[in-house]
Amino acid sequence: MDNEILEFDIGLGGEGDGLGDDDGVDMEQPVDDDDLAYSPAPSSGGGGAIGSGEIYLPEGDLSDLEPYEGMEFESEEAAKAFYNSYARRVGFSTRVSSSRRSRRDGAIIQRQFVCAKEGFRNLNEKRTKDREIKRPRTITRVGCKASLSVKMHDSGKWIVSGFVREHNHELVPPDQVHCLRSHRQISGAAKTLIDTLQAAGMGPRRIMSALIKEYGGISKVGFTEVDCRNYMRNNRQRSLEGDIQLVLDYLRQMHSENPNFFYAVQGEEDQCVSNVFWADPKARMNYTFFGDTVTFDTTYRSNRYRLPFAPFTGVNHHGQPVLFGCAFMINESEASFVWLFKTWLMAMSGRPPMSITTDHDSVLRSAIIQVFPETRHRFCKWHIFKKCQEKLSHIFLKHPNFEAEFHKCVNLTESIEEFESCWLTLVDRYDLRDHEWLQSIYSSRRQWVPVYLRDTFFAEMSITQRSDGMNSYFDGYVNASTNLNQFFKLYEKALESRNEKEVRADYDTMNTLPILRTPSPMEKQASELYPRKIFMRFQEELVGTLTFMASKAEDDGEVITYHVAKFGEDHKAYYVKFNVLEMKATCSCHMFEFSGLLCRHVLAVFRVTNVLTLPSHYILKRWTRNAKSNVILEDHSTDVYTYYLESHTVRYNTLRHEALKFVDEGAKTLENYDMAMLALQEASNRVAEAIKNDGRTPISNGKVRSSLLNVGNHRDYTRGIHEESLIQHMSEDDMDKNIRELANELQSANRKCEIYRSNLLSVLKAVEDHKSELSVTVQNIKISMKDGF
Repeated sequence: MDNEILEFDIGLGGEGDGLGDDDGVDMEQPVDDDDLAYSPAPSSGGGGAIGSGEIYLPEGDLSDLEPYEGMEFESEEAAKAFYNSYARRVGFSTRVSSSRRSRRDGAIIQRQFVCAKEGFRNLNEKRTKDREIKRPRTITRVGCKASLSVKMHDSGKWIVSGFVREHNHELVPPDQVHCLRSHRQISGAAKTLIDTLQAAGMGPRRIMSALIKEYGGISKVGFTEVDCRNYMRNNRQRSLEGDIQLVLDYLRQMHSENPNFFYAVQGEEDQCVSNVFWADPKARMNYTFFGDTVTFDTTYRSNRYRLPFAPFTGVNHHGQPVLFGCAFMINESEASFVWLFKTWLMAMSGRPPMSITTDHDSVLRSAIIQVFPETRHRFCKWHIFKKCQEKLSHIFLKHPNFEAEFHKCVNLTESIEEFESCWLTLVDRYDLRDHEWLQSIYSSRRQWVPVYLRDTFFAEMSITQRSDGMNSYFDGYVNASTNLNQFFKLYEKALESRNEKEVRADYDTMNTLPILRTPSPMEKQASELYPRKIFMRFQEELVGTLTFMASKAEDDGEVITYHVAKFGEDHKAYYVKFNVLEMKATCSCHMFEFSGLLCRHVLAVFRVTNVLTLPSHYILKRWTRNAKSNVILEDHSTDVYTYYLESHTVRYNTLRHEALKFVDEGAKTLENYDMAMLALQEASNRVAEAIKNDGRTPISNGKVRSSLLNVGNHRDYTRGIHEESLIQHMSEDDMDKNIRELANELQSANRKCEIYRSNLLSVLKAVEDHKSELSVTVQNIKISMKDGF
């Protein structure tokens, strides 16, 4: 029988596939890859993988055809396609094992196609001894001998020179053949459907569901979700590579218009770009005011959005999100994130934040440890909650109460011990001790559970509620179908909108008076210090003190511990430690450390200890109206009144503290009691004498015009009164007239001072703004000189 000629005009893993770029498999060399993993595959559908070329069929049914020695093919590709088609019918995967080239011209003259399980994996110790293999691949090679060898004849045809039929392993049944590496194919029609659905914003999982429904089963689809995901990723990669020049052109233009516009590219700009970062002058200036806590938002890269876009954001003095810079993260390796964080830190003048919040990701954690070793790193709790709904969906469906119990365990526990106990109870109740994902987030609990993070500043107004600053800066502008052609227009719209909201908040703060709900001087003081939204949050805490009672629990002489709880709820008590002399208080809820505003528990203690105004160390500048200025000029009358209240408070607390110690000592014995009563009578007489000589109460400009009694030694220390009384020899009418004239002069002087103060404030603010701009310019020059060297 003459040799039959079969031609399968098709390329495996061609350029248009979008498949196989992951693995980088050289089909001419042996590989160690799992035959069920992703690989190059023909682009056309069907079991025979038949292309558009002419087909010469032998007599009989092709489906029964088996290779034999002497069979001829028009090309090497045709031989490979035929053997792969045969392997699909039988139930195994193929690959190219070896080749032989001509010494004359280097052309390939012999090929061997083998079963994917041929040979054994080469465990190269030199490749693995210096690095840890995080995810070792399954060994699938078992030394199978099945193969097809072809060589080129002088006529140009390819002839089968060897065929081994037998396998030493089980073959795959027909309904699983589509999982084998060499048989996974995305047809042209499937690619069109994937492209359409991807453009509409659908993810790989939903697209595969649509394909399975369309084709009537996964085996008829002909490829897996991994193939679909890789094809979509390669689509995005090709699109980005084509559009990335648009990004660079935009950044160059912005830098030419304003040298303070910072941008950096990983790698050379004229070569393949991997990552891009930029920060405009306003973003860099904002960081100088609000750079204490930062959120690195990667949801656009990995969640519903398909752009590899990651902004750095923070929270301004109105509690609004503010931008610190942006990046396109095309490459998501640890080295890329290290480059990004170092570049961002350089743009922000080298000052790292106190805290940073990111998605729950081990790669990000490793990069942050390297670049920000002193910064507190937190995983976004809300991202973890969202992931929990996915990972524990079966528990959510089966047990409707689980979600509420999970949130309560995380958000409402007041101590580490309470959280640990609650967590163990929860996982035992729902039999989740061995759940791998749940155990992984538990092992990193110190980076996302609030009870472990309350001692660090994150600029959030509540531990249990999500702050506005945690919402993405670009929500409502960048969506699932945004491409790079549209991106920068939407980016600029987002900036404009955010800036307008800040201006509006400034206007509302300056031109509307807040409604005071108590007669407290502290509330009035806060209304003049804080922007409107922050004041309302403080006011909520201040009014909340009315439902709490603070009682002394312990007194060690310097620090008094107060038990603070609602009436009848002593089991839910908070403990506030108050240093009377330093006017410093710390609460077990750690709200001030976490948010920068005092909690109702500390304010309740201030109420019972007669602290009438906020001590200066509890007023964070970043929350004040003057947050964006290095100049703070407060109203003079407010200063005097505040100083009077604070000095009176300090005097009152100091005297009471010393008097209580005196009472404790004096009541121990009858002799001490008699001595104490005499000392008190003498002190009372001296104070009365001082008041009589002064003609008014001894409170003036913060100086106490009375005797100080040392209780421990029962000694009297008196301060003599040396001021002479002025005797006025003028009529009552003359005195009233002089007072009115002096009052008018004082009012006129105050008006002039107010004008001078306003002018001075404007000048100083302009100087500070210019100083900040110069600082940024100097930084840019240093960076340029460094790049030049």
